[in-house]
Amino acid sequence: MLKIKYFLLLAGMAACLASCKKGGDNFDAEAQFKADTTAIRTYIKANNINALKDANGVFYEIKTAGDGSISYTDRSKVSVTVNYTGKVMGSSSNFDSSNGTPRTFTLSQLIPGWQIGIPYIQKGGRIRLLIPSYYGYGNQASGAIPANSVLDFTIDLTNVAIIQ
Repeated sequence: MLKIKYFLLLAGMAACLASCKKGGDNFDAEAQFKADTTAIRTYIKANNINALKDANGVFYEIKTAGDGSISYTDRSKVSVTVNYTGKVMGSSSNFDSSNGTPRTFTLSQLIPGWQIGIPYIQKGGRIRLLIPSYYGYGNQASGAIPANSVLDFTIDLTNVAIIQ
């Protein structure tokens, strides 16, 4: 139950971060994004990961594309059922996992990094996402996840459907 709360909190936090204006806070989102991107590129190279960078800055490695032709245009009407593991990039321990029990979400409920990455695959697909902190939890710590953490998720898409 606590793990599901993390995902619901992610969407709210992302909305808050997107609506915040740079003010008295000394946080520089652009500098953090550049630092995250550099760290991801270094990690990819050091670990021989065959990842691509999408236009938003999320890195992804499609392990299996899956089958189907679901259109992800209206994220509020796309239901995804997933098995996943999530860790802070470079860590060997998971901060979250479905533990082999598929979980179902509306795509729009998930962190922006997932909303960007999942549409690269279809049902039966598997993807690894390396998500800059901006598209994850941002500059706020959340449980075992430190502020400004690059997230490393492996996601198996067991089902995807359009909600009527």
